[in-house]
Amino acid sequence: MALKCYWSVAVLAGVFCHVGVTTGHAAKDIMGPVSGLPMPRYVSLKSDHVNVRGGPTKDNDVSWVYTRVGLPVEITAEFENWRRVRDSEGSEGWVYHSLLSGKRTAVVTLKSKDDLAPLYDRADPASAVSAKLQAGVIASVKRCSAGWCRITGSGFDGWIEQQRLWGVYADEKID
Repeated sequence: MALKCYWSVAVLAGVFCHVGVTTGHAAKDIMGPVSGLPMPRYVSLKSDHVNVRGGPTKDNDVSWVYTRVGLPVEITAEFENWRRVRDSEGSEGWVYHSLLSGKRTAVVTLKSKDDLAPLYDRADPASAVSAKLQAGVIASVKRCSAGWCRITGSGFDGWIEQQRLWGVYADEKID
């Protein structure tokens, strides 16, 4: 177990801590202090214009803007109506909660940007390949089990090895 402490930018918030396993898996026994939902957890962006701030208030400067609706992000902290999120590149910042959706999405990740990830008809590498996806493709996650996820997107629907996705935890089951 590891103790994680987060300094809040807001003076009144002070410091809040939680104890958890730092393996990257969602620890279901750690609940967000505001939402009561598990933390960390994956969500997606509701809009194609999401301001990311340096701290959990509108008084903080906008650090950057996400422009991809459906992009998966991981909530790592909560403060009032703000959520600290991390993206697939490891960048972190604060987003207003209403700009996030509980809809599960994932982004295809590959070792090399030139590689393609096979999408199969079934959760079996011996089944037919229905598509090949580039790194960075965003897909809706329909279900995950036994190391495979069924994903859909514009012009594709099939099964991919779970390890090729960012937006689902290793061995996470989604129904």
